[in-house]
Amino acid sequence: MSAAEGPLVVGVDTSTQSTKALVVDASTGRVVASGQAAHTVTSGAGRESDPRQWWDALCEALRQCGDAAHEAAAVSIGGQQHGLVTLDAHGEPVRPALLWNDVRSAPQARRLVEELGGPDAWAERTGSVPGASFTVSKWAWLAEHEPDAVRATRAVRLPHDYLTERLTGLGTTDRGDVSGTGWWASTTESYDEETLAHVGLDPALLPRVVRPGEVAGTVRDGHDLPFSKGTLVAPGTGDNAAAALGLGLRPGTPVLSLGTSGTVYAVSKRRPTDPTGTVAGFADAHGDWLPLACTLNCTLAVDRVAALLGLDREAVEPGTSVTLLPYLDGERTPNLPHASGLLHGLRHDTTGGQVLQAAYDGAVHSLLGALDLVLDEDADRTAPLLLIGGGARGTAWQETVRRLSGRPVQIPEAKELVALGAAAQAAGLLTGEDPAAVARRWNTTEGRVLDAVERDEEALNRIAGVVSDASPLLERGTDSL
Repeated sequence: MSAAEGPLVVGVDTSTQSTKALVVDASTGRVVASGQAAHTVTSGAGRESDPRQWWDALCEALRQCGDAAHEAAAVSIGGQQHGLVTLDAHGEPVRPALLWNDVRSAPQARRLVEELGGPDAWAERTGSVPGASFTVSKWAWLAEHEPDAVRATRAVRLPHDYLTERLTGLGTTDRGDVSGTGWWASTTESYDEETLAHVGLDPALLPRVVRPGEVAGTVRDGHDLPFSKGTLVAPGTGDNAAAALGLGLRPGTPVLSLGTSGTVYAVSKRRPTDPTGTVAGFADAHGDWLPLACTLNCTLAVDRVAALLGLDREAVEPGTSVTLLPYLDGERTPNLPHASGLLHGLRHDTTGGQVLQAAYDGAVHSLLGALDLVLDEDADRTAPLLLIGGGARGTAWQETVRRLSGRPVQIPEAKELVALGAAAQAAGLLTGEDPAAVARRWNTTEGRVLDAVERDEEALNRIAGVVSDASPLLERGTDSL
């Protein structure tokens, strides 16, 4: 490993499936070391993880980074959004964390919307209409189904908060991640007392919201990580806000992220308020806003379809009139939490490769349908889509996005953008820069651009028709069939 040109920083991405750590040269953006360790997520009715796994995975990921991690001057944690972490008086988890893709709280989400003024009131106050993914819905579910766990809870945290607190000993969060809870008001940028009172959550249990650019704390003694005592700890943020930092996004640039979930988002100067609930009115991590739409089913769902068919994930074939809605985990966009997958239009001459292509089409259709709602009216709708996430490396994903969007697609060469964004936030503590400006200096969006092709209007209209016709059936869920 060659000598760094500037101070080293560590950026962490604690995601649904694993924790990744990058040691980055703050001057150049060069990744000098990296590590990764997996998590376990329950399957079945809910999606849960023991937060202590995240800490163990962070320890292992940093161990893989070797001596470079010891030299870091600052660290920041980016993490999966929405997860509900409940801690007891000793800072230990009361129960496994309820993850963002646990949809058991859909009934509680509906009730909360009804009981606190309807979707328009929620959108105006918090920027979002809560669904099953939101932390407030999960807290309401816990209060209803596990009241003993609620009584034992002495602190409520988000996933990235949990790791930051174990580093510093201080309960903190940031505006980007807290904006996805449902109990933070975007109008006042503070906790919403009415919502908290309604769900019986004492605000004293919540972390302090650290301002952009503020130091969240320093690394304390008595930890298992290769950081020196006094190493600066940045506020951290949610995974999408971290990726936006990692890309150095300017307002209006559209991003389509293909991971366990699929997301479309763009930085905006305007506070979002979408009463339909399609667009979540998140804050970003440096003072602007991050309107975002998210689907629950993306790369894992399509890979599952490929596995069921016994095909490689790239073994798609064109010419299909089949429609496949890959709602294997329920769905968030459209809001069908109890839905399951739906296959329509199967014929004798349909091939497995065509069915697989239909799964890609169904996943991308949901994302592109929300893109126009995410972008401001004055955004350039012919500009390249920035395609990121694990799926962005796949040819089938790239070509499906091109064909259904009709836009050029740019694929940044930089990998692990959530961890890079966290690293940029850590670097900003050292230099005093806006983390997005740090990432632009690192040139993180550099990558090949795929030219636009004619948009496949026939496929888009066909899929939209099936979604519309099948929505009553999908809304009832499999339990009603």
